Amino acid sequence: MDYGQQVAQKLLQIKAIKLSPNEPFTWASGLRSPIYCDNRLSLSYPETRNLIKRALAIKSAEFGNFDMVAGVATAGIAHGALMADELNLPFCYVRSEAKSHGRQNQIEGDLKKGQRILIIEDLISTGGSSIQVLEVLKNEGYEVAGVLAIFDYQFEKARNNFKLAKCTYKSVCDYQSLIKEAIKMDYISSSQLDVLKDWNKDPQFWSENFQTSK
Repeated sequence: MDYGQQVAQKLLQIKAIKLSPNEPFTWASGLRSPIYCDNRLSLSYPETRNLIKRALAIKSAEFGNFDMVAGVATAGIAHGALMADELNLPFCYVRSEAKSHGRQNQIEGDLKKGQRILIIEDLISTGGSSIQVLEVLKNEGYEVAGVLAIFDYQFEKARNNFKLAKCTYKSVCDYQSLIKEAIKMDYISSSQLDVLKDWNKDPQFWSENFQTSK
């Protein structure tokens, strides 16, 4: 079993990923979704936390050499710091906006000009928060190796957004890996599987039609 499958299995076991096709969750964006992923929950489970740390460290080799790890605030901070510790690399994190007090920092850490930085995100839906961090770092003169996430919903919108940003992104675990493990574990029924497939093809359309049907 590869790391993607192992991580998917653990996230399902600890209920960090919840599937509810019949009673969808509402994301912060207002989108209705039959799946909700909260990787922060894994921090409470040492075995899962360490598995994710190792998986991120191993996957990061695909980006070539980099000098520092940057976590996306807030969900990417803990896992980014754990991975940086595993690789014995310096760590920083980037806020969505600068603080309004103190030194008014948006980037927290001791960065050096010319460093190549790998961004760590907990999950990728549209890629918006990761690309925002990418732009902040690039505007400050740093080279970005790419974005590495724990989980990727595999939306076409994310692929297009990263392509426009000219940024490489990868994930340890993705939607397809998750669904495969959910089937093996009898976590979902065949009818639920059909719902999840339809949603992943066009989440916006699915959300709007679900709301209409209610």
